[in-house]
Amino acid sequence: REMVLAFAEHGADVVIASRKLANCEAVAEEVRAMGRRALPIAYHAGSWADADRLADAAYAMFGRVDVLVNNAATNPYFGPTLGVDEARFDKTFGVNLRGPLFWCQAAWDQAMEADSLNGRPGVMVNIASVGGLRAEGGLGVYNLTKAALIHMTRQLAGELGPTRVVGIAPGLVQTDFAAFLVENFGEKLAAQLPLRRLGEPQDIANLAVFLASDAASWITGETYVIDGGAGVRSTG
Repeated sequence: REMVLAFAEHGADVVIASRKLANCEAVAEEVRAMGRRALPIAYHAGSWADADRLADAAYAMFGRVDVLVNNAATNPYFGPTLGVDEARFDKTFGVNLRGPLFWCQAAWDQAMEADSLNGRPGVMVNIASVGGLRAEGGLGVYNLTKAALIHMTRQLAGELGPTRVVGIAPGLVQTDFAAFLVENFGEKLAAQLPLRRLGEPQDIANLAVFLASDAASWITGETYVIDGGAGVRSTG
């Protein structure tokens, strides 16, 4: 929701895609109230067919695709990496890695390749995680997908230029998705951060808007950590 609203506030017409159509439609109404166009669609993030279907619908409505944000993720398993079962391994990789690859492919094939050749290169933004850059207890399988997504960002940047491909690696952000970690570890972690707070969805949305904008036009292939300074030792 925050990602959609941030782009709309900066003048974008948006496609809103998630599992539950009612939620997408509610956000679409907020976007329309800003004077922007919105297309809500229900989809499965790991489905190749859904990626193609949405790219077709987006192009039919808007005539072009300037920015793709791969923000969907799942984490059905918490525990030792070698303890994961096949079903939850496949689900995690299906949504967190297969999905973004399919979406990049669908957007590229439908609109971005042609626009790039015509002097209107687009931007792909992949939401990874700081977990893709370090080892963490209990989150090994999830972090494997995010490490792969960071490399996919770098790989596609080399293949698709001048279309830009960039990544964001958030730390712990106060979302429904991260509710377990926030409730059990959030207060302690926030106290250790130089900025003394956890991330908010708006923090990540603001960075995504910047990376997708012309202000970041010489940035590609990089994944930017946004974690409140977790990698910095506080001296205060």
